[in-house]
Amino acid sequence: MVKTQAYIKTIPFSEFQLWDVKRYNNQSNISFDNVVKLRDILKPYRKAVSKEEMIKNKWQIIAKINFGGQLFLRDFEEINTYKGNLNLVPENAIIYSKINVRHGCIYYNEIGNTPFGVSNEYPTFTFDNTLISGDFLRKVLRSNAFKNLLNSKTSGISKARVKQDEFLDIEIPLPSLIEQSRIVAAYNENVKRAEQQEIQAKLLEEEIEKYLFDELGVVNNISKGVQKGLQTIDYSAIEKWALDDIFKKKTIISNKHKLVNLNSVCSLITDGTHQTPKYFKEGVIFLSARNVTKEVIDWEKIKFVSKEAHLDYTKRVNPEIDDILLAKNGTTGVAAIIDVEKEFSIYVSLALLKPIKEIVFPKFLLHIINSEIARVQFFSRLIGIGVPNLHLGEIKE
Repeated sequence: MVKTQAYIKTIPFSEFQLWDVKRYNNQSNISFDNVVKLRDILKPYRKAVSKEEMIKNKWQIIAKINFGGQLFLRDFEEINTYKGNLNLVPENAIIYSKINVRHGCIYYNEIGNTPFGVSNEYPTFTFDNTLISGDFLRKVLRSNAFKNLLNSKTSGISKARVKQDEFLDIEIPLPSLIEQSRIVAAYNENVKRAEQQEIQAKLLEEEIEKYLFDELGVVNNISKGVQKGLQTIDYSAIEKWALDDIFKKKTIISNKHKLVNLNSVCSLITDGTHQTPKYFKEGVIFLSARNVTKEVIDWEKIKFVSKEAHLDYTKRVNPEIDDILLAKNGTTGVAAIIDVEKEFSIYVSLALLKPIKEIVFPKFLLHIINSEIARVQFFSRLIGIGVPNLHLGEIKE
């Protein structure tokens, strides 16, 4: 729900630069004891460089900076075919993408790194290392708080850009170099610890998968595909006259239990409305695949539809406690169980499964669906190239 302000906000005329409510309404609430504007520590650097000089010095041209702040360079062979002006980025320099800086597209070319070329879309700055550390500067400008602040500085609609002067007007905290070093070291240590915990979590996940496979006598039969020689298959198992369908979909076997399809343990397997909804700022909750990405339902990033639309949608499918929501696209094959009483409806990107509780325990079914047992089968049945989908018929099988 969007909250309205109960007062008039004023902006000093000397600070008013553009008729854009967003930039004055979304200012950061973060305050610091010692702040400086970027223009006080960054010096714009602009040095034109020719293709000939680039080739002679074996310098490359930037391809892009991704959202993780990683730099990608073009091949040397592309320099001759490159059209447009080139500027040089020296060592110990910060550059940003005008279009995607608000997503974290900032790169620090460290001391000792090879120079490279950029277009005018990548403003370049040098700075005094006795005043600020490059590592500290990079981490501050790529933090979520400053991404939000940068977003308030964008101008334009289709391709919002952060202009150089707007970038330089941003204020950042500037502790002493000793404190900067301590902060960077603590940050890196936390990142290292998080990576170690991620590895441990992955190992634990593999142990859980192994336990499930062992208990159920499941053997992974994936990637066998169509092989040479004479092979046989039960006629009752043939659903389509296609070798790819016959062999590649039989991705698991069990030496302890009979395999059954999902359709036989669910009273209903269907999907949400195929109509394109009209959204409102408030109303009845409406979920899509974006709300089922991590094996739990995300009730935060939700959309709303009218009560009338909701009642119409639930005539076809009405989500209830212990039903399972399965992402048909996006994070394909990820499922979550409905464990709270909420009134909501769903979009076509979500499938809804109603377990027959006399046959299967809903949470057991949830864990099976989210395990490799179901996952390898889902992936073998994906349909489409750009945005692969799981069709209801494939899910039921």
